[in-house]
Amino acid sequence: MNAFGLVAGLLVGAMVILVSYDVVARNVGMPSFAGAMDVTEHLLPVATCIAAPWLMYNRQHIRLDVLNALSEGVRFAIFRIAAVIGCVVSVVIACYSVAVMLDAYEAEAVVMKSIVFPEWFIYIPFPACFALLAIECGRQAVVGERADAENRDSLLKPENLL
Repeated sequence: MNAFGLVAGLLVGAMVILVSYDVVARNVGMPSFAGAMDVTEHLLPVATCIAAPWLMYNRQHIRLDVLNALSEGVRFAIFRIAAVIGCVVSVVIACYSVAVMLDAYEAEAVVMKSIVFPEWFIYIPFPACFALLAIECGRQAVVGERADAENRDSLLKPENLL
């Protein structure tokens, strides 16, 4: 899971550098990378998807603090129901993403913008990411929510980077 977080962070960092260079290069008359915006356009959803399993694993995903007002038993039940729904939805999306990737591969679809590449390349990380999300949601549905003291340590947490 930490590798997914690291890769997502590296992709976002690379996009920031790429866009920054492109803006500076255009403004000072230096040569710029013609496909910078196209690369960023395609990497943004990929980075988001790659980060999702890591965020879920480290309990950094979106949470509703309003639920803290409920009793512990009700919160626990809602958490498990949400985890089951997340697992089912993630399995469906993982299966669908495999079908979309195979369809693009079989159709020999090509993305033609500033850069040209097979369309199915874009879809490569999605089945694995949603499969990991399904596994993590399934684990949380069975095991339940970890207490803060039991939260797994991550090399990528801000307090561990300083």
